[in-house]
Amino acid sequence: MLMNLLEWLEQSKLLEVTQNLVRGLGQNAVIFFVTLAFSLPLGMVVTFGAMSKFYPLRWLCKILIWVVRGSPLLLQLYIVFYVPGLIFNMPMRNRILAALIAFVINYSMYFAEIYRGALENIPKGQFEAGKVLGLSKTQVFFHVILFQVVKRITAPIGNEVITLVKDTSLARVIAVQEILMHATRYTAYGLIWPLFYTLVFFLAATALITLLFEYLERRVSRAVGE
Repeated sequence: MLMNLLEWLEQSKLLEVTQNLVRGLGQNAVIFFVTLAFSLPLGMVVTFGAMSKFYPLRWLCKILIWVVRGSPLLLQLYIVFYVPGLIFNMPMRNRILAALIAFVINYSMYFAEIYRGALENIPKGQFEAGKVLGLSKTQVFFHVILFQVVKRITAPIGNEVITLVKDTSLARVIAVQEILMHATRYTAYGLIWPLFYTLVFFLAATALITLLFEYLERRVSRAVGE
């Protein structure tokens, strides 16, 4: 019976497929975590720029947000990977680095809009009340505004994070060896099930993130007294 099981595993390529998919999943994970680590704070910087009273900086940030959000991430991946070599004769040799640059720029613009919307929805009277109490702008922000902003951004950021999980598969267009690229290769050998195997990885990741953000939403709601 054990020999039959080993023969089945060999014929079905289950072990080989699993190893390759897990290896590809590592590339997806790198894109996912690095993108979040850089785009979340960079988005806040862009938000402050877009809300600045210095109009050249304000319009520069708004135009950048408009261009990035108005064009496909797929196109941005192509631009980051191919343009340096075609225009500046400095080819991008590191494919994963090109993917990371495109993803960080793209998602930081989306996070910037989420931050801006949350900040602009805070009643201005709260800022004025803080000033009346003798608080500085920094103190008002961290002691009065911050938790309200966090509550407003938790759900939309959760949606973007789930989208990011799925978007990591787009890196295959510049030949990053991510999980879906490995799975599609097996279709040439008549194996369709690795695609469904890959689906399980994505569903598991999105389920975990959904549960995490639902938990965060409950904690934040309790923290602000709602």
